[in-house]
Parts: sequence; C-alpha cells; structure tokens
Amino acid sequence: MAERKPITSWLTDMDGVLIHEGTPIPGADAFIKRLRDSGLPFLVLTNNSIYTARDLHARLKRMGLDVPVENIWTSALATAQFLDDQRPGGTAYVIGEAGLTTALHDIGYVLTDHDPDYVVLGETRTYSFEALTKAIRLINAGARFICTNPDETGPSAEGPLPATGSVAALITKATGKDPYFAGKPNPLMMRTGLNAIGAHSETSAMIGDRMDTDVLAGLEAGMQTFLVLTGLTTVADIDRYPFGPSHVVESIADLVDLIDLPDQADQAEKPAPAERG
Repeated sequence: MAERKPITSWLTDMDGVLIHEGTPIPGADAFIKRLRDSGLPFLVLTNNSIYTARDLHARLKRMGLDVPVENIWTSALATAQFLDDQRPGGTAYVIGEAGLTTALHDIGYVLTDHDPDYVVLGETRTYSFEALTKAIRLINAGARFICTNPDETGPSAEGPLPATGSVAALITKATGKDPYFAGKPNPLMMRTGLNAIGAHSETSAMIGDRMDTDVLAGLEAGMQTFLVLTGLTTVADIDRYPFGPSHVVESIADLVDLIDLPDQADQAEKPAPAERG
C-alpha cells in the first residue's frame, strides 16, 4: 500500500461524532479547539437539511462547540451548489425547512409550484399529504426529482424518525422516478465541501459514525476515513460491508493528537492508528 500523505484538512460528521441527542460527545470540544488552533481547513458536515449553517453554529455554540458558520457544510448547501451548477437561476418546488429554502434563495432560485424545473425534497418534521401529492404530480408533469440526502431514518430522543430517504421512496413508488441524492454518500457533497475550503482529497480525512454514508462517501471521494464507535456503527457491523474504513477509533477524543499545531513537527513523523488489514 502506498504511503499516505499527511492530513492537512479534516471533514467530520456531526451527529454521532461530535454530538449525540443534543449533548457533546466527550472530546468533541477539544477536537474543535485543536482544529481552530491549528489553522488547518476543516468542515463539520451533516446530511440534515433542516437548519441553516448559522442555525447550527448557534446550536453547537450553546453546547460548548464553537464552529464558525463558514466551517459548516450541510446537504442543503451541497444540493444548492449542485443545482446552481446544473441550471443557474432555475425554479423549484421545495418540501423542506429553512436550511433548504434559504440555500436555494441564496443561489437565486425561485421557489414555485407552477411548472418548476425541479422538485427538491429535504428533511422536515411536518411532511404533509398535500405537499407530497403536489410533488408527485409535478414530477409526473416533467419536473426533475432531487433529494438532499438518502437517510431513511433520523435520530430523536423518542427513537428513530422517518427521514428524507423514506419519503423519497414513497414518491418514487408513485411516480416511477428515482431522485438524485446530493448528500452523503454521494462524493459530490465531499468534493464540493473540499472545494469550499480549498482542500484536496489526497491530504484530507473524513470522520464519521456510519459505514453506509460517512465512510463510503469519504472512500469514494479519495480521502482517508476514520470510523468512530460513538454513533450507529459497532465493530461487529463493519464486516457486513464490502469496504472498510482506513482506521477505527473509539471516539473523536482519540483523534485530537493527530492534528498538528503550527509549531509541531511534520505530521508524517507521527504514528497513526493502524491500517485495517
């Protein structure tokens, strides 16, 4: 195996890595502080499209995690970037919350239910039968079907909630049209995020708690991948997949010392967790 280049930029998932059900995971504050002190480019990513980056900045800060707005990348922002590249100044019928509608407004999209170019489905806690019916009819009439992310369920204190992927399956069943998913595990989300911070996949790492989204997206984007065991995936789950992470660690706390501060020696000289065989 070719020797990997030193890690000079970091991408990390949020839920299951930095926080769990609204509570910081031990070591998350030290990890974020170390990143900020290092001056290295980094992003906190989430497939959840409900909140804007500014909303998430405020929510994380209340938990003691000070992540600048410009260091937060959501599936809504990735979706907006994709649509801006595909059809600048287009129109869309949107099912989602402020995180998605704001991202589309910011790229100059007009939100309408009259002959839109796209139907865009995102996360919301109030999916309505009327809105889904309209989406189905618009797709049948020729609108292209886009989803922010394929997650079938999301976490809550009461248990799993149906998420965008589950609702997308309903629309697909009714229309016969599959959506294009912009969020993880689509490497598009990772590549647009890397571009946003001026980073390169060869010298970047992705940290996540899910094999089917975080690790897969990082792998397909050409990055080193770190799987933490503080979220949905256990050690026993790893071998169920035909691919594996570069490294497996207990939690984000185990990665703090891998981040070089400006006055430290070259990271290449520092031992890293063992590669998976």
